[in-house]
Amino acid sequence: MAELHPSAPNHPSNTHPRTVTALAITAAGLIFLLTGVSLWLSYEHLHDVGARHGFADDPIRAWAWPATLDLFYAAGEVLILRAALARRVDWWAISLVVFGAGGSIALNIAGVGPGAEPLDYVVAAVPPVASLLAFGALMNQLYRLLVPAQDVTPVVTPERPATAPVMPPAPAAPPAPKPITYSDPRCAAVRPLYDNGTRPGTKAMRTAIIAAGFADLSDGVIRGQLRAEVERHEPHLAQLPPAPVAISAVP
Repeated sequence: MAELHPSAPNHPSNTHPRTVTALAITAAGLIFLLTGVSLWLSYEHLHDVGARHGFADDPIRAWAWPATLDLFYAAGEVLILRAALARRVDWWAISLVVFGAGGSIALNIAGVGPGAEPLDYVVAAVPPVASLLAFGALMNQLYRLLVPAQDVTPVVTPERPATAPVMPPAPAAPPAPKPITYSDPRCAAVRPLYDNGTRPGTKAMRTAIIAAGFADLSDGVIRGQLRAEVERHEPHLAQLPPAPVAISAVP
């Protein structure tokens, strides 16, 4: 036996699907050819046997008579295939194959006649035997083609569930500052003047108070009372730089 080269593919998955299909088609063609030739040779010999024993004067019946045997095992093979696809055993189909194939082989050999050479019997027996084997191979290919591929249940290994990363809890939002309630409502008109980052002067505060609808006040009340209360609630406002004072030109 020739040794396989180490680089030769030895796994079914390495075979190209087109190669597998081409080989299957080639094998099917050869099986069909072998079946046809074997049936023809067996049928021809059985015709000669029938013509010599009872049908010499009736060529039509001489040609029809071999079908009483050859069609038995042909039908039996088809019924065996049907039973195999149904996952059962059909003994009637097996009986048809045994009767048809056995009778065809026996009559082919017996038709040689007594006193013949051993090789003559072998030549007579080969066509029906080859026809039987070829037909069985053809039925086997059809069985493999028709059986669903899902018959073999794959073993599925359960995957481990992915563990979600543990996220640290989000820091709690700082509580919203409580709104400041001033004792003098005019302080609310002064407070927005700090938003530009400077400490407002007396003139700017007076303008804001009057714009808010309040009456004019003295400088002492504006600085010593209103601004003082605003900065008392928010001491950091007192640290802001003073707002620049516009210098007007003297005529």
